[in-house]
Amino acid sequence: MAKSNLWRVIKSVLHALIGVQSERNRREDFASGKASHFIVVALLVVLTFILCLVLLVKGVLYFS
Repeated sequence: MAKSNLWRVIKSVLHALIGVQSERNRREDFASGKASHFIVVALLVVLTFILCLVLLVKGVLYFS
């Protein structure tokens, strides 16, 4: 996957996760991208988000 294509997939996944993905971009993604790329990036983003939340909660509990 090329660097610009990877950035496009990451951008698309982040927009979709927060609910601001436009219909036009969604159609372009389905037409040009591989589903496996979107699935892998989405899983990594979600796991990173969960890890950040866990670390935040542990930090808050440690300092309280």
